[in-house]
Amino acid sequence: MFGPEAFIMANFTIPEELGTNPQSLLLLLPLVAAIAIVYKATKLPAISARSFIRETMLLSASITVIMIITAIILLAVAWFVTQ
Repeated sequence: MFGPEAFIMANFTIPEELGTNPQSLLLLLPLVAAIAIVYKATKLPAISARSFIRETMLLSASITVIMIITAIILLAVAWFVTQ
């Protein structure tokens, strides 16, 4: 009755269940990499493979570290408020 296109489109009408476990935070890494790639592709004046990869990995690492530090600070604040 319905083709494979209808099945694929129906999958986009239901939100994906991610959960609230620590492993679901690993989904952050591809998002950070995509943001760093797009940002560096638009901001570097001249793109060479070596410098682009180095700059992208540096930006990805700094975003990840800043988010980890922010999470630790928020966890500490939440712990102090609830104790």
